[in-house]
Amino acid sequence: MNIQPDSNRINTDHFSLKVRNPRGGTSPLKYWGATCEYHRLTDVLLGPVENYKWLKTSSLSKKSIRRGAVFDINVAKEQYNEMVSAYTSASVKVHQLQSDPELPYQVFARDSSFMTPFGAVITNMAQSWRKGENFRAIETYAKLNIPIYDFVTAGTFEGGDFNIIEPGSVLIGWEGPEGRSEEKAALQLKKWFQAEGWEVFTIDIDPFYVHIDLMVVMLAEKLAALCLETTDSSVIKWLKSKKIKFIPVPFSETLALGCNVVSLGDDRVIVPSNASTLKKALKAEGFTIYDPRVDMISQGGGGLHCMCQSLRRINK
Repeated sequence: MNIQPDSNRINTDHFSLKVRNPRGGTSPLKYWGATCEYHRLTDVLLGPVENYKWLKTSSLSKKSIRRGAVFDINVAKEQYNEMVSAYTSASVKVHQLQSDPELPYQVFARDSSFMTPFGAVITNMAQSWRKGENFRAIETYAKLNIPIYDFVTAGTFEGGDFNIIEPGSVLIGWEGPEGRSEEKAALQLKKWFQAEGWEVFTIDIDPFYVHIDLMVVMLAEKLAALCLETTDSSVIKWLKSKKIKFIPVPFSETLALGCNVVSLGDDRVIVPSNASTLKKALKAEGFTIYDPRVDMISQGGGGLHCMCQSLRRINK
């Protein structure tokens, strides 16, 4: 499928540090923004890879280090470039966070902010040595003239736990004080988006899985990749009530970030090369698949979905 870039529209949005209306009714952005995770992706924000290294930050990275896996920055750079090529070949414009040598996990651009129809939300990183990522995200939004919807302040929260299921409906995960996102921050977000008229479903998840986007990701309208073994039954029931169908991802592939994928819209998905079950199922459904190798990066604790932030999606 040949997707032409949407080059006819001009950015008329202007940077602001806070545009959220406390009473709700915040105006959607005119150019930037995303109402869901499966409309056509035109612009994506990625983090830099040059300062990346594995650290014991999660169950996933601890396992890699414990088992003696060896990190190779050159391989990581090669795989990162392969991922970038997948986006550009799909006519997605790639933007990058300003690189900071003090921020080795900046490559996971989803954590420090997330996009909504109303502007970007700046999160509140759980680990002290990652909090600087929030500042680099703000700089990037200012440079691109993308307004900030608001800042999470009630507790720690990271972007992988904010999962827009469909326009006006969001799944928010939290893991408690031993995880990345706290309940009080999830409830702050719930209050904001309910004021905007959204349906909000919050759920606590095991900190072992880091963020909820490791087990549930939207692929297309009414279709999700989902790990049945790890996803709470109440979430499954809620998704089914919305007539959403599932492509099951095995637990073993979920642990290798095989469910942490990115929909490009128009039945196109970026999937890690080792996600064999999901790739086979997507091909059977008629999807176009881009499958870069990212295992040198994902062994450090984050996959394709963790590495990207949708800046602009259009419903065409």
